[in-house]
Amino acid sequence: MKKLTYIFLIYSGLISILFAQQKQNNLQPDIDFTSNLPIIKINTNGQAIHNSYKIIVDMEIINNGDGYRNDYNDTSNDYNGKIAIEYRGSSSQMFPKKQFAVETRDSLDNDLDVSILGLPKDNDWILSAPYTDKSLMRDVLAFKIWSDMGYYASRWKFCELFLNEEYQGVYIVFEKVKRGKNRVSVSKLEPADSLASTITGGYIFKIDKWDGENNQAFQSFYSLPNSSNSVYYQYHYPKPEDINPLQETYIKTLVRAFESAMNSAYYADTAVGYAKYIDVNSFADNLILNEFVRNVDGYRLSSYFYKDRDDKDNKIYAGPVWDNNLSFGNADYNSAWYINGWQLEFLSTDRSFLSSDPFPPPFWWIKLFKEPKFISLVKTRYNEFRKNILSLNYLNSFIDSVALKLDEAQKRNYQKWPILNEYVWPNPWEMVSANTYAKQITYMKNWIKNRALWMDSQLITTDVHTDEKANPDHYCLEQNYPNPFNPTTTIKYSIPVETRHSAAGGSSLQFVTLMIYDILGNEVITLVNEEQPAGNYEVEFNGSHLPSGIYFYELRTGSFISTKKMLMIK
Repeated sequence: MKKLTYIFLIYSGLISILFAQQKQNNLQPDIDFTSNLPIIKINTNGQAIHNSYKIIVDMEIINNGDGYRNDYNDTSNDYNGKIAIEYRGSSSQMFPKKQFAVETRDSLDNDLDVSILGLPKDNDWILSAPYTDKSLMRDVLAFKIWSDMGYYASRWKFCELFLNEEYQGVYIVFEKVKRGKNRVSVSKLEPADSLASTITGGYIFKIDKWDGENNQAFQSFYSLPNSSNSVYYQYHYPKPEDINPLQETYIKTLVRAFESAMNSAYYADTAVGYAKYIDVNSFADNLILNEFVRNVDGYRLSSYFYKDRDDKDNKIYAGPVWDNNLSFGNADYNSAWYINGWQLEFLSTDRSFLSSDPFPPPFWWIKLFKEPKFISLVKTRYNEFRKNILSLNYLNSFIDSVALKLDEAQKRNYQKWPILNEYVWPNPWEMVSANTYAKQITYMKNWIKNRALWMDSQLITTDVHTDEKANPDHYCLEQNYPNPFNPTTTIKYSIPVETRHSAAGGSSLQFVTLMIYDILGNEVITLVNEEQPAGNYEVEFNGSHLPSGIYFYELRTGSFISTKKMLMIK
């Protein structure tokens, strides 16, 4: 008996050693989870995360690259180390899916510049948590547009997040707005810089709420009619604790000189008016973006500006854009869900808004908007953008590519957060009724299409889209609608009169084939295979028997061949 007891004690000791060794090696639990997106794991080691100060925790990132699967139990190969973390955001903090501000740190708790997920090296990052934005991509889409306009916008990577081994859903890693060669590339200002040649830049300042950071600001001397609130310009770079009195005086004086010019009778004068102080193109483009996406917070919150040193550039620039999750028809207040109307006019003239909201836009935006030379520039630039980066084909193609990338992960996200058919502030009713992810994408696409058509009617005199005609004069295969779809979609096409086959120019019959292919080129179904007269046609396709993915539809008639891509998301 003593011998058995002795053996049992030895065995128990060995088991204890093994468990201790496992704990020492920090072995991960066997969680059965794989994703086409990178996987981020954060372990707070029992600490609570706060919204007023950062705590030091562990973060691992598994990223095997595009086209490869990522397994929760893979070895961390993108990042494995310390971070400082806190909650971020203002109104978003009321949601159960939390956003985080993250700083990568070394073992001595110093800032550590690293490249994560292939993004340029830095130490400040945002883990954005799309929640009220049920497309999961509104911020990304706005940043894409601003970048395509030729400006710096925060780069991004989608991922799936685990916090203390609990799945949190789809997140987006964003670059935080800050000065740097890979961020807002203005000159570096040291706290000791006080010479007249150095204090002219660079600066980043903003109009925003006071939440979340150590803020310091200067107040505008002017306000909009019917508003008792004036704008505060907050120092963003240099930070309030780093900016010295001479630097503070310089940027304050410059902004107030611009506002004084805007408040004067000569504000439109090219020599002494607004053009003396601001990069007019960037302000015109900023207005176009804010209106195209109809950002409910546009002009008045998360509104950034920057200024480099005079020997590099002596103008104030608008941007970078930030915080567009309540854009593209995702706000049921301040008229922001409407496709018609200028958001700037509402924010600058609506008496109810101006008397109740503490965050109006600065007075000079509406004056710029009414100034003939400025609005002429807006029209010119908008007309060019609508031919390329703001064309529906271009935007829809990008939206489709993101939706396809998120197809697998969005299902898990909405299992964790089952809100697709629920009201989440401030979703308009049309979003609440869009009770699948595919319908959310369709809602956003339709809103963009209709918003663009209204802006076309205000800013351009020639059509930049193809109108459907009763008697088509050319072949046309249109983009299917809705797209993405689940499980049905409509394909429209036009067949003109083919005069080569009719001396009288009549509507001779033409043999038409419309076929669906999968991504490997395999035929899925033939929808049309017959002779048809000239006219406009539409065919419904039901893909309920097919898996989610990219498909192609091809129209052939005579020498005309056209192929388009469509996306089914179940």
